[in-house]
Amino acid sequence: MHENSLIFPAGEYRERVARLQRKMDEDGLDALLLTAPADVFYVTGFLTRFWESPARPWFIVVPAQGDPVAVIPSIGADLMRRTWMRDIRTWSAPDPRDDGVSLLSDTLCGTVPTEGRIGVPMGLETHVRMPMADYLQVSARIAPRRFVDATDTVQRVREIKTEAEIAKIRTACSIADRAYARVPEFAREGTPLDQVFRAFQIALLDEGADWVSYVAGGAGQGGYGDVISPAGPQPLARGDILMLDTGAVRDGYFCDFDRNYAIGRASDAAKRAHAALYRATETALETLRPGMLACDVHRILTEALAREGADPGGGRLGHGLGITLTEWPSFTPLDTTPLREGMVLTLEPGVCIAPDTIMVHEENLVLRADGCELLSTRAPAELPEIEA
Repeated sequence: MHENSLIFPAGEYRERVARLQRKMDEDGLDALLLTAPADVFYVTGFLTRFWESPARPWFIVVPAQGDPVAVIPSIGADLMRRTWMRDIRTWSAPDPRDDGVSLLSDTLCGTVPTEGRIGVPMGLETHVRMPMADYLQVSARIAPRRFVDATDTVQRVREIKTEAEIAKIRTACSIADRAYARVPEFAREGTPLDQVFRAFQIALLDEGADWVSYVAGGAGQGGYGDVISPAGPQPLARGDILMLDTGAVRDGYFCDFDRNYAIGRASDAAKRAHAALYRATETALETLRPGMLACDVHRILTEALAREGADPGGGRLGHGLGITLTEWPSFTPLDTTPLREGMVLTLEPGVCIAPDTIMVHEENLVLRADGCELLSTRAPAELPEIEA
């Protein structure tokens, strides 16, 4: 019998739930309560921009055995019925008197043993998307059942991507690749930076992105000051280095990589910085293997930049990628997350060229048993120059 499903066949979601349930068993959990958009999407395929509205909470309960239960506002019932989910319980929301509290509490009490443990992601890179007062009220209503931290339970499963997920991320990367190839068409000397940002987003949509959740970058003489600022009206000038970074989305999956361009002839310092970033990234691409730790990647990139005579930038030098723009792990000296086959990762080294002047480079990859497979098309070894 055919099952409804969105984005992937229903079997993809059933296997995800099975992996979660095996990890739940290892961790001694009787259920998971998922409230964040990415976790709900991961289990159900429920893809919507309606998450932009903070007015309503949404809940997915994953029991120790059997299919998940959706406890959601009635406005989402039609879309949820188009997923593989069958047990869909709704209330009319928003309800200032009882915004799903009773329905969720009853569902948990009917699913979880009296002394049961219900996992909720509570650690880094997680949040509970419901009012704190309601969370505390549910906690009291379901007692002696109790909420416990399930960050590890969810992250260890989600961080390994299936081939179907990798294909979606590869598609998102190819969309960005094509948009980056068009940058010389609209990023020229005298063009205001905010106009460049808008044109880049239009190019991403033209090339097939469903939406563009993230565009950032910078431009300045010989480099730029940061990589997260919104664009202002200042025109591009000869000698500027322009960087554009995007998290474009296709079918719920992100790409996340940047590209650098010189406006006119690049300075020798900018060329050297770009070459150092390229070679450090190449070293990491050749070196990474499953079994390494996240902190090893930070060390590899930092040492490679130092060998090139560059001054490594601070902060993390890459991260995980998937159904959110950034996922765990973080490539910092303190992150000891083991790298495993099937992780989709970014490499994002940066260098300090001068005081308040940096350059950053980023690529996307999947870690295979024998090393890295690029998902983004490799940046050119030499800094591209855009002539008037």
